[in-house]
Amino acid sequence: MNNIINLQGISKTYKSESRLISVLKPMDLTIQSGEFVSIFGKSGSGKSTLLNIMSGIDSCSSGRVIVNSTDISHLKAGALDAWRGRNIGLVFQFFQLIPTLTVLENIMLPMDFCKTIAAKQRRTRARALLGKVGLVDKENKFPAILSGGEKQRVAIARSLANDAPIILADEPTGNLDSKTAMRIFALFEELNRQGKTVIIVSHDPCTRDYAQRTVTITDGEIVSALPVREGNSYV
Repeated sequence: MNNIINLQGISKTYKSESRLISVLKPMDLTIQSGEFVSIFGKSGSGKSTLLNIMSGIDSCSSGRVIVNSTDISHLKAGALDAWRGRNIGLVFQFFQLIPTLTVLENIMLPMDFCKTIAAKQRRTRARALLGKVGLVDKENKFPAILSGGEKQRVAIARSLANDAPIILADEPTGNLDSKTAMRIFALFEELNRQGKTVIIVSHDPCTRDYAQRTVTITDGEIVSALPVREGNSYV
């Protein structure tokens, strides 16, 4: 399989008053197309920063970020936003649904922004995605009346709006009970079986039960990147 994400010598530092704070120390990481990877680490370890660099939400202080054959390290803001909409489906811990839009309108929003889906097809596609996550009956509801698990499933459906090849999820089960979290993990696993590259950042050890490989970060450094299932070929 081909590498869909290739991080070369990336690091991240922030300036705080008169000193520099190192969040990520120089590191290399490759992720193959179709892989399901868990990025695991304690709060403050740098795992969310790493995910944000993969998506182009944050920039690295040094190194190169090559995602789906594009070096995004130096893309300008407008070009980067357009690239992200086509290539990355983002799932956030706190859902980030627009409260004044219905469930269906939230899912259509990325399609409206990127225009990768014809306007006359967007509503039909949004309904199909709601069916994929089991929420067809919620299309006209507003996010405020949904449960946490339902909001997260809407967020996952939205991440699929433009049929991006890569799904990046930052602590997607952090605010959910264990039963709902298992359902969300199973949904990511199903998306991976359908061909999506799935990368989940979490401090929940349960992510290891679903991922094919776990990348462990401690104090801004990758300390291991090992397969967690017998018989796979990831290294």
